[in-house]
Amino acid sequence: MTNITAQMVKELRERTGAGMMDCKGALTETGGEMEQAVDLLRKRGLAKAAKKAGRIAAEGLIGLAVEGSQGVLVEVNSETDFVARNELFQGLVKMIANVALTLGGDVEKIKAAKVGEITVAEAIADTIAKIGENMSLRRASSLSVANGVIGSYVHNSVDEGLGKIGVIVALESTGTGDELKRFGRMLAMHVAASNPQAVDPSGLDPDVVRREKEVLADKYKAQGKPANVIDKIVESGLKTFYKEVCLVDQAFIHDPDKSVSQAIKDAEGKVGAPIKVTGFVRYVLGEGIDRPNDDFGGDVAALIKPN
Repeated sequence: MTNITAQMVKELRERTGAGMMDCKGALTETGGEMEQAVDLLRKRGLAKAAKKAGRIAAEGLIGLAVEGSQGVLVEVNSETDFVARNELFQGLVKMIANVALTLGGDVEKIKAAKVGEITVAEAIADTIAKIGENMSLRRASSLSVANGVIGSYVHNSVDEGLGKIGVIVALESTGTGDELKRFGRMLAMHVAASNPQAVDPSGLDPDVVRREKEVLADKYKAQGKPANVIDKIVESGLKTFYKEVCLVDQAFIHDPDKSVSQAIKDAEGKVGAPIKVTGFVRYVLGEGIDRPNDDFGGDVAALIKPN
């Protein structure tokens, strides 16, 4: 009897994308003959993942998990929105988020992590084979605090910790837990809605600030303003810019008459201790992915157009 090695199973998985046990079974049936095993899996409709791998996966779900003073976000993509409603896919995303809680935001470490007898990467491949769509763990991020809470919020939620937009916010504080958690959620909702670029001006990319200064200066130079006046106008313009892109300077969505920094001060009175926002992460499903510019209606019209 042919000895089926782990390397043989690995090679067949890489060639077909089928599940680990399916690969082992096919190799056993074919006496270890690789090409026959490939054909056998194809005949059974199990060699799906490899064929799907080239397709753009821009749908899927954002997964969020918080435990104690640690929080994570992951983005797991699929080809269609239908898969996001699939319980098997939802379970996969939750599992990946829970693994990320212990490993942080390193995608390769997460994919290599064992869940039972298989790795996360193998679990993804198994789910691809079962559902029949390309999927990928695109990114992951983690935040933690020494003392305080991780505020969290999921928008367009399909289940607990799963949705289209996910936010985690790190709040350092020794204040009252329940009230701090409540404010943390409100702040996470604000980040979801207002999309700040940084907590405060010091966290902005220096190139972003430089470009904004140049745009403002060039604008007023063209208007013939003197240099000393331009410097003052630029500084004023930067303050307006910070109100748009810096979390603490933005108008608080729950009370637009106050800035977020003022809302934090109010919350400090309720929790009984200072609050410092040390960071946030905001994930929007599919952001930055180049999607095909499909014109389904146009394609159909072209097909039925008479010659």
